[in-house]
Amino acid sequence: MTLQFPLPDVSPAPRAHSVQSLPLGALFALTLFCLVPAAPAIAATAASGSVMLEELTSTELRSRIEHGATTVLIPIGGVEQSGPYIALGKHNVRAAILARQIAQNLGNTIVAPVVSYVPEGSISPPAGHMRHAGTISIPPAAFEAVLEGAAASLRQHGFRDIIFLGDHGGYQKNEQNVASKLNRAWDKTPAGKEARAYALLDYYDITQSAYVAELQKRGYSGAEIGLHAGLADAALMLATDASLVRSEAMAHGGKPGVADGVRGDATRATKELGQIGIKLQVDTSVAAIRQWLQRHK
Repeated sequence: MTLQFPLPDVSPAPRAHSVQSLPLGALFALTLFCLVPAAPAIAATAASGSVMLEELTSTELRSRIEHGATTVLIPIGGVEQSGPYIALGKHNVRAAILARQIAQNLGNTIVAPVVSYVPEGSISPPAGHMRHAGTISIPPAAFEAVLEGAAASLRQHGFRDIIFLGDHGGYQKNEQNVASKLNRAWDKTPAGKEARAYALLDYYDITQSAYVAELQKRGYSGAEIGLHAGLADAALMLATDASLVRSEAMAHGGKPGVADGVRGDATRATKELGQIGIKLQVDTSVAAIRQWLQRHK
């Protein structure tokens, strides 16, 4: 015997609208609904491709190191006065921007956070830049300890070529001291854990030599180019972050001198002049690092 069960009375489902039959407003809303969930994924993908350590997750960084990104730059800036027309954070901003460009040119290179606290002279009694509001100074020994600790941390995570890149002339010797100390210690480590530290003096030195020569070729005097907060300094800043230069005030204000913390005349500085120096710094640094990496393969 066959059992029979009555079927429920199910009304036919309403006919679905095709996309073509939707009103324009509904179609627009549907499009937005489909796109919105993808936005965070796009942003995450872009961030994971960054060369900046602080913009990566720990997992992303580990993967990058495992796939060959074993070179790291430690940019060094500083907080110091640059007269009335250039902001106190110029070295930090320039170091970060140029380190990013250098890393992108090199490939397989990561940029560590900028070291912002550096030796700027005696605090009490104040000397040099410390005589002007906003400058922050730490003892040379403390600065070297920070560099040493940062480099050791990065080595622990798998970086093998650790490069100090200093934007300010006052601590170049300290960079060399730390690199030499680390290399002596790391030379004694077991095979497979080798690492090297390198003070990239070329990055800063080029601004005091070839860049000055290029500006002089264009008719600017040494006195105008200056040693601090002059034309060269302001031009480099205009080429990296013009918001840190008070161009309007400089055009209509007085010309500061040594008593104001300025050695030079920034009045005729332009972004285009700064780009000459930036290109020299990036190209020279990339070439020097590549040569150094080749020697230490």
